[in-house]
Amino acid sequence: QVQLVESGGGLVQAGGSLNLSCVASGKFFHIRRMGWFRQGPGEQRDLVATIGTTKTNYGDPVKGRFTISRDKNTVYLQMSSLKIEDTAVYYCTATAVTETPIALQETDYWGQGTQVTVSG
Repeated sequence: QVQLVESGGGLVQAGGSLNLSCVASGKFFHIRRMGWFRQGPGEQRDLVATIGTTKTNYGDPVKGRFTISRDKNTVYLQMSSLKIEDTAVYYCTATAVTETPIALQETDYWGQGTQVTVSG
């Protein structure tokens, strides 16, 4: 089992910056990939950014404004030039690799979410 603890988030004015972080802990072989998704009111959960060992992937709405980074089992999201439409609950996700008697197994885990509100 893997636990994800998110921190950061809050209220910020449009054009401002905010940082999120998420730490993965528990029993696993290693964390293959970590990232962030977000879900606005009445909307589906969408990709913000993911990061593997070095490769990163960003959702189109945040390209050039958000930066994802990782230090072992901690993932960071630096958000700048924030817009009102960035308002959402941001969820941390991690793909953990665990050993079974037969093979390695990958499982996706999710954090509880942290609210980011951008005001005009």
